[in-house]
Amino acid sequence: MKQTILNAALILGLGLTTANAQTKSLTSKNKSMDSSKKEKVVALIKSIETGAHEPVAYINPNKYIQHNLGVADGLAGFGQVLQALPPNSAKAQTVRAFQDGDFVFTHTNYNFFGLKIGFDIFRFEDGLIVEHWDNLQETPESLNPRGHSMIDGSTEIKDLSKTDANKTLVKNFLEAILINGQMDKIGKYFDGDKYIQHNPQIADGLSGLGYALEYMASQGLVMKFDKVHKVLGEGNFVLAVSEGSFGGAPSSFYDLFRIENGKIAEHWDVIEPIAAQETWKNKNGKF
Repeated sequence: MKQTILNAALILGLGLTTANAQTKSLTSKNKSMDSSKKEKVVALIKSIETGAHEPVAYINPNKYIQHNLGVADGLAGFGQVLQALPPNSAKAQTVRAFQDGDFVFTHTNYNFFGLKIGFDIFRFEDGLIVEHWDNLQETPESLNPRGHSMIDGSTEIKDLSKTDANKTLVKNFLEAILINGQMDKIGKYFDGDKYIQHNPQIADGLSGLGYALEYMASQGLVMKFDKVHKVLGEGNFVLAVSEGSFGGAPSSFYDLFRIENGKIAEHWDVIEPIAAQETWKNKNGKF
């Protein structure tokens, strides 16, 4: 229930009734066109903390496709769950925001019925949000073995001309190494052991990654990637959305990579179990 409320608020993000939200979105459409896609998304997420009403205008009330499996399609699915949100309880700090065409993806630090780290993806049509995907994970109590959190690290976007090349690099890495297990090729994707890791269980470098995967496997926590669904990027940052399993449970993997000089230099991720289909509130699927 808590996760359902969080994601409802992430999209609606406002203490409005559905009818009021639809009216405001329609009457404010022209005004909303003035802001960039990134600005709209950051404002929408921030509104769960501030209670601002204006960002609902960035959502198309007549076409809104929801991929959070605990929330129904459209604005109408949010009214009831929003009533359970205690006033002035939420915090939302978007640390990174990127745009790839009609998609905006964000990396956000939440305090919303508990501490969480989340990736959100929004798709736009005609300046308004029409579709949403997300992945959320509870924030661990401690830092990882090298003192990194799930949200800190580099934020500067650069190398915009290399966006397509960097997306190809990440897609090839995921398919060759994580899906097909071609470990003899792993060296081509990294600059030796220079690799900053933000996964809460893994240390820096390829050596840290290898040790952690071996240990998790010994504990029956095998991480298996089966399919890459999306690869989005802006400059030196690339987000990959993949499907697989973790410890035998169907899971959604959101992995953010920072690329430097054609190599993977830094990594953040969020892993979320995929709910059983009989519990889904919409028919759109996780991906």
